[in-house]
Amino acid sequence: MSLTYLEFHLLFVLPPIALLAATSERLSRTELSGLALMAAVAVVYTAPWDDYLVSLGVWRYGPGVVSARLGAVPVEEYLFFVLQPLLTGLWFHRVAPPLSGSPSRRGRTRLVGVACWIGVTLAGAALLTVPRGFYLGAILVWAAPVVAFQWAVGGPALWAHRRTVALAVGGPTLYLCTVDAVAISLGLWTISPASSTGLSILGLPVEEAVFFLLTNVLLVNGLLLFHWVLARLATGERSRRRLALAGRGVRWR
Repeated sequence: MSLTYLEFHLLFVLPPIALLAATSERLSRTELSGLALMAAVAVVYTAPWDDYLVSLGVWRYGPGVVSARLGAVPVEEYLFFVLQPLLTGLWFHRVAPPLSGSPSRRGRTRLVGVACWIGVTLAGAALLTVPRGFYLGAILVWAAPVVAFQWAVGGPALWAHRRTVALAVGGPTLYLCTVDAVAISLGLWTISPASSTGLSILGLPVEEAVFFLLTNVLLVNGLLLFHWVLARLATGERSRRRLALAGRGVRWR
């Protein structure tokens, strides 16, 4: 069986997106805005990193697999930068309960989360110095600092909703790892042995599994914090209205 990158999207990426969209409640304008924001950030932040690694030969695409490129990156890869946030975002809205903007005072939770992700960043930096650890290190130093920032912004909220985060991350990660293993087995792309550890999980290079895990963590955390911040702003606005009405002698019901 031979596929192009675009056919891969048509067979494996678009169907679950369409299924989730068709079977979910209609998203609000705010929820759609969150998805659009995640997709835009994914393109802007991922494209230069992807271009750099492809240029170095960390992975390569099979003959005739891609239709065109922007720099070193196939246009189908840019399409994936948009499709993954849609897939993960729709799944997030399927499993996530309504979020409140209640402030949390667990400062220690925030500090521990930030420290852990800084540690992951440092581990990635160390792997960059080892030829066969380069791809894994590049993933960690690219993703982990952003997760650390997310924890600095809303670590207590991420911890409070950790079960939702785990469920929202787990589903898309397992699916994308599975279809990525299929793509690699079909020769759509190949990971360079010189830049990777050689370790695999059920035939999938461990670097690919870590990539999908961390990108979905970034997306789910980003969506959760987006709605959490909006909920906090709405809560603050209601509190200001109560105070204003109380100052005028109006009873708030």
